[in-house]
Amino acid sequence: MKNERAIQLLKVKERLFHADELASLWKIDNGNLLRVTLSRYVKKGILKRIYRGFYAIYDLKKIDPVKLGQKAYHDYCYLSTESVLAKEGLISPKINYITLIGQKPKRFEIADNNYYVRQLKNEFLYNDTGIYQKNGVFLASLERAIADLFYFNPNYYLDGAKNSLINWQKVKKIQNKIDYLKK
Repeated sequence: MKNERAIQLLKVKERLFHADELASLWKIDNGNLLRVTLSRYVKKGILKRIYRGFYAIYDLKKIDPVKLGQKAYHDYCYLSTESVLAKEGLISPKINYITLIGQKPKRFEIADNNYYVRQLKNEFLYNDTGIYQKNGVFLASLERAIADLFYFNPNYYLDGAKNSLINWQKVKKIQNKIDYLKK
C-alpha cells in the first residue's frame, strides 16, 4: 500500500500539494495516519515540506514562483498589477515581490520569493474579464493588470514614454465590464 501511494503521487500532474489534497488522493480519513505517512515521505525524500501542511515533489527552485505562490495561497488568486507591468516592461524598477489578487490580503515568503496578495471584492475577483490561464497559473492581461492597479491606486503614475504600449480602450472596456468605475 505504501508504494502504491508513492506511485499515485508520481502519476498526478500536480507537483505541489496541501495535506488535505494528499489525504483525498490517498483516501486517508485518519489524521494520525496522514501525519505519519507525510512524515515518512518527507524523511525518504519523496516529498519536500515547504511548511506545515504544504509539500512539493520537486525542489522549489524548479517550480514556477507564481504557481508556487498561487498554490500556497490556497484559494483562487491571479497574478496582476506590478508583476504584470514589470513583466511587460512598463515599470522599470525591479519589484521585490510577486503581486497576486485574491479574496484575503496576505504577505508571505517561500523559497526567497516574496508575495503580496491584494484583497479584491468577490464581485470583481471572480469576474474573469482579462484573466487567462497558462501552465496552470492564472494571469491578468496587461489591460486587466492596469485596470486592477488603478482600482487600488487611481493616482498611480505610469511612465509616459511607455504609455504607447497600452491599449487604453481595452483598459476602459475592462473597467466598465468589471464595474470598477462604480466602486
